[in-house]
Amino acid sequence: MVVSAAVRAQGLLRRARGFYLSVAVVLGVALLAAASGSVLLGKSWFQLLIAAALGLIFTQIAFLAHEASHRQVLGSGPANDRLGRVLATLGVGMSYAWWMNKHTRHHANPNKVGKDPDIEVDTISFLPEDAAKRRGLMAVFTRRQGWLFFPLLTLEGLNLHYRSFAALASGTPVKGRWTEIALIVARFALYLGLLFGLLPLGMAFAFLGVQMAVFGVYMGASFAPNHKGMPVIPRDAKLDFFSKQVRTSRNISGGWWASALMGGLNYQVEHHLFPNMARPHLAAARRIVRDHCRSAGVPYTETSLLRSYGIVIAHLNRVGLAARDPFVCPLMASLRRS
Repeated sequence: MVVSAAVRAQGLLRRARGFYLSVAVVLGVALLAAASGSVLLGKSWFQLLIAAALGLIFTQIAFLAHEASHRQVLGSGPANDRLGRVLATLGVGMSYAWWMNKHTRHHANPNKVGKDPDIEVDTISFLPEDAAKRRGLMAVFTRRQGWLFFPLLTLEGLNLHYRSFAALASGTPVKGRWTEIALIVARFALYLGLLFGLLPLGMAFAFLGVQMAVFGVYMGASFAPNHKGMPVIPRDAKLDFFSKQVRTSRNISGGWWASALMGGLNYQVEHHLFPNMARPHLAAARRIVRDHCRSAGVPYTETSLLRSYGIVIAHLNRVGLAARDPFVCPLMASLRRS
């Protein structure tokens, strides 16, 4: 393939250990600074600023775990898996095995009905046929789900932890189950033990709430622009790998600052085409992919971060329109739309 050959010729699939070492050092310093700040503040409500900072730091650790899961960081697959498991469990408190299972299926069939777990119905309906099945209060919610999407992300941190715990507690096979359980239990025992041992009860709960809310919003706001509102592939449709990955993915403009903010997820098209490409090389790959798409007539989507959020909200609201009250008069419905 022309794109693959050009990428290899420019050496864009080589590892970037220096870059990731720098990221690890910055995150380590940030954690130490947050811990030191918390100790200095004592029993002060300014602790909530530390909680918000931890929400940001934990999300950045999650980005690094995501990159390790894609074999972007270290030289071998097993080494990346070990790193990813430690970062996900000890650093974030999530199951690495659960994430890998879900994310691998997403990469194989992004936005494909029945194949991509990221568009399966949850609290949010991502497909009109799922929205149409909503009844009662859930139908009322779904009709407004676009506007409610970002407020709901304040609970996404809890949702991610819950789904990790549920996967580890299930009867289905989980690679490294007991290792992950031990690491996650150790992580929360230390974190919650220090939190509730050093702060008054109400302040400790507020600290935990702010940290989880910031973590959930930051995670959701970084992953949502990637595919939401992009074409959905029907169950029986067949596309070649290049078209499938490019047509369903959206890049976020902004260059280095967007890459730092989103952990490289701003180059979603290139990430899906070359999932093991290290973050620093994605910008160069973007130029190659865009040129090829232009010559091949394949749509290449890139927009600003704020614009992408508007697209996501509008898309979810359009999907939510399928959750109409089944007893609404068709004439009245048509008049409302006119």
